[in-house]
Amino acid sequence: MRKSLRLSLATAAAVALSGGLLAIPAGAAGAAPQATFPDDFNGDGFRDYASASTSSPGGTVRVVFGTSRGIGGASQLIHQDSPGVPGADEAGDLFGEVRTAADFDRDGYGDLAVSATGEDIGGRDQRGAVTILWGSPSGLSGGTSVPSAGYQAWNLFGSDLATGDFDGDGDTELAAVESSDAFVFQGSYSRAAIAVRPVHVDTGRYYAANLIAGKVTKDRATDLVILGSIPANSRLTGHARFYRGGATGLVQGRTIPIDVVQDDMGEGVVTDFDKDGYGDIAIGTPDTNGEKGYVTLWSGTGKGAGSYKRITQATSGVAGSPEAGDHFGSSVAVGDVNGDGNPDLAIGAGGEKLNGRADAGAVHVLRGSKLGLSGKNSQYFSRATAGVPGSVTQNEEFGKVVRLRDVNGDSRADLHVTANQGSLRLLGSRTGVTTSGIRGIATYEVTGILH
Repeated sequence: MRKSLRLSLATAAAVALSGGLLAIPAGAAGAAPQATFPDDFNGDGFRDYASASTSSPGGTVRVVFGTSRGIGGASQLIHQDSPGVPGADEAGDLFGEVRTAADFDRDGYGDLAVSATGEDIGGRDQRGAVTILWGSPSGLSGGTSVPSAGYQAWNLFGSDLATGDFDGDGDTELAAVESSDAFVFQGSYSRAAIAVRPVHVDTGRYYAANLIAGKVTKDRATDLVILGSIPANSRLTGHARFYRGGATGLVQGRTIPIDVVQDDMGEGVVTDFDKDGYGDIAIGTPDTNGEKGYVTLWSGTGKGAGSYKRITQATSGVAGSPEAGDHFGSSVAVGDVNGDGNPDLAIGAGGEKLNGRADAGAVHVLRGSKLGLSGKNSQYFSRATAGVPGSVTQNEEFGKVVRLRDVNGDSRADLHVTANQGSLRLLGSRTGVTTSGIRGIATYEVTGILH
């Protein structure tokens, strides 16, 4: 769901008036080492899948448990009428629309933060809600509401979510967008109680849309990038703004331009592409540059985000050419597809026009090296690629969502691609992604892979 860009004076006032911690009681908690994987909800050592489903009127989260060979058969469906989950399953709630995982209560099981941006509360339309669903040996069980930073209608609390240890104290916090403002909810998360204080990150006239969390510098704290817009001369201009995490909280760093202003600007990942010890930020913004799209590669330094460059279909070694409607950067995902120890980047171009058919879609895989990410030896896949089943079809949006995850245990990330005529999985190999062994998969096997 897209949200309106607006000033958040009422939200800020509500936070100021709260004067400290907001607490909501819940169930009981244990104490154990943090989960190895934030999305291992049943603690069996394998990453699980959590996708949005429309199997109930208000929205549902579909969890499918991972195994040593990838996705398994055991699953669960969770909605707001599930036992222990706050709220009620009502049409338009959009429960599960946005999801992010972390072991919030440090009990060894991954938990899932879930938004319901359409939730009406106390007569206030679409105030929005965020719930943490708790991991357990049997999977996700019960949930607890996260206190909102404000209580106005149309706040759309949870329109984007991220997690990280933003103050470097060893505990995971939730970051959320509410009424076009970004907040970090600092405090304690447990089944006994969620007691948090919403800290306004993007103070000033900056309208937040999307959040990207990851380690850029070498300190203990998680850093944050906010995609948003700044009003100037009676118009809005799109930007990406870096905030460095630390003991005193998130501190604003560099801001760079992003040629788009809208409620959902794009998505990103953080990894060390050039192996210099600092995390680099890759941001896909498909509606930039006349909907040709581009990916911004923002280099990490000891002080935070530094220089940046754009990757497009005009970049040397990248197949195709930039055309209006390509939506290059519709999705981005990171993983090592050939097992050489260097992270690679998959880029969706869900609007790519092929053989005269609009929105047929395509996927690029850019290879990493000690020199960083480039178009050298990049790969390109579409329905027209030899070995890929099916035919080029208009409006298929092949590659609108891409993810990378090793599902067969060979230490090479496998490419997962959504497509309206049938989603696909392509295996990683010593030479990169291959069509050998390609197989059709359910779309939730792709969208259920969380960044």
